[in-house]
Amino acid sequence: MTTPSDVRALAGDLSLAVVRLTRHLRGRRADAQISLTQLSALATLARDGAMTPGTLASKERVQPPSMTRVIASLTDLDLVQRRPHPTDGRQIIVSLSPAGRALITDEANAREVWMTGQLAGLRPDQIEVLGEAVGIMNQIVAESE
Repeated sequence: MTTPSDVRALAGDLSLAVVRLTRHLRGRRADAQISLTQLSALATLARDGAMTPGTLASKERVQPPSMTRVIASLTDLDLVQRRPHPTDGRQIIVSLSPAGRALITDEANAREVWMTGQLAGLRPDQIEVLGEAVGIMNQIVAESE
């Protein structure tokens, strides 16, 4: 599978499979109290730590005014905390609150329980292939950032 048309077909198949898998993972959120946009911002804060709204907007690939609205809504829900920037009085630093951290943990647990159940039915060689695929997918994402 090295011809350009084979690679293009794989790209389409992989993209569709990722979209379908994402839909199933989103389905674990039946009682979700926040939007996927808000969840993504919280997950970025959980992964990368406290940051300015501009940095968070950049990491989330949204415009700063959009991120300002997301942060305001998360602040209203007590899921993030805002504090003054230590060196730039015009900026703030946003971080997860304890409630935000708990919500991220609950979301991750729900997805992992479902995914673990799905993986339990696979053969060991399939599990190994998926492990390799995860590494490759992470590499693709890292190279594009």
